[in-house]
Amino acid sequence: MAIAAIVSVAPSSPADRAGLNPGDELLGVNGAPVRDVIEYQSEVDGALVEIEIRRGGLERSLIIEKKIGEPLGLVLSSPVFDQVQTCDNHCPFCFIYQLPPGLRRSLSVKDDDYRLSFLYGNFTTLTRFTEADLERVVSEGLSPLYVSIHATNPHIRSDLLRNSRGATSLRWLRALLDAGVIVHGQIVVCPGLNDGLVLEETLLGIYDEYPGLTSVGVVPVGISSFNKEDQLRPHSSDDACLVIDTVERWALRFKKSFSRSTVYASDEYYILAERPFPKVSDYENLDQHENGIGMAASFQVEVGEAIKEKTPVKIPVKTGFFSSVDGAPATGYRSPRFLDKGIKSSTGDAIVIITSDYGNKILSPMVDIFRDIAGKPVRVLPVPNIFFGGNIAATGLLTGADIAQALIGESPSNRYLLSDISLSNGQFLDGTTPADLPLEVEVIDNDGAALVAALRS
Repeated sequence: MAIAAIVSVAPSSPADRAGLNPGDELLGVNGAPVRDVIEYQSEVDGALVEIEIRRGGLERSLIIEKKIGEPLGLVLSSPVFDQVQTCDNHCPFCFIYQLPPGLRRSLSVKDDDYRLSFLYGNFTTLTRFTEADLERVVSEGLSPLYVSIHATNPHIRSDLLRNSRGATSLRWLRALLDAGVIVHGQIVVCPGLNDGLVLEETLLGIYDEYPGLTSVGVVPVGISSFNKEDQLRPHSSDDACLVIDTVERWALRFKKSFSRSTVYASDEYYILAERPFPKVSDYENLDQHENGIGMAASFQVEVGEAIKEKTPVKIPVKTGFFSSVDGAPATGYRSPRFLDKGIKSSTGDAIVIITSDYGNKILSPMVDIFRDIAGKPVRVLPVPNIFFGGNIAATGLLTGADIAQALIGESPSNRYLLSDISLSNGQFLDGTTPADLPLEVEVIDNDGAALVAALRS
């Protein structure tokens, strides 16, 4: 039976007025079980809703009257009530295989569920997609979706996914696009496996067979020190230059043929290649912002507009439906970062911005600007990622242990700023919290406007 627990009930909501409580188990809506929050949302949209629950081992039904379209006011324990469709691929570059032991179990869950792609923007390979799934996506308008492509050559894609269905599953991508579903794609590039001529072939395949893709992000493989795949190696600067050249050449071709660039290289490539980032307008709608594509350019614009006290640039939230789904829990990237935020005034001797090695590449050239805003010394403290090792250098993957190590010897008279992108529900990936750090650290939102506001305070 598909069951979800009620985590919270909004005060004065229809659910609250009807007497629903946290801990109640949702068994069904309007006389039928529901598989996920998508079905749940559809069923509770009307003016009269029958909710079947279990409380203290006893089952009961409640009739709730409300306005049509009014949210019921529940947050449920999971977006999927039946069972998350897990991934049966064995990609050598999968980061879950490269995690150190002892991390939270939730970090090791591999999903390949189109529902989570729709709700949260997770990428799916479509190797477990079915005709019934396609019918539901189309009939219920589950759009946009996010698809991992990696290669369009069926044999190479099958090898990359280590799954024979990888050779044929892109037929579902064709079917989705034919049905008018908005799809964003991703290519994780592994040097020696799907770069060079294979990447050229993949972009040609997208151009010829899947030109309806709204965007395609090209990102480099991340390799931790726990990697056991000998065939994987990190990108060199020359590798990064070749990928950028390839992507930018194809982007011009897409732009000429379809009036949009479609393919974009991640910020990490420009950092590795030591090339300037494209203009924010080159990323068009910033559809792949959360994939690390256009983040640096948009951050620079945010800082500039905040200095001039203009309305900040709007960064789109990845996925078009989640924000309106009553009942969907905030999980993964959607989890609250850190609740105890707020700009604080400080008389510290200097301001220190804590970031990663990649973040340092973006922030350090702007230190003079930051110093002028703050009216006092400002410097950047790059934190090497010892916890994961390898080529992992993104701020979102910093751990409390590494930040704590970097703070040793730092002065308590300084003011320390840290982006909330390193946190999920107030915790770093290693389970520690800002309270565990040896010095007080001020957590701020991960955008240029928040940084400018903190520097001015």
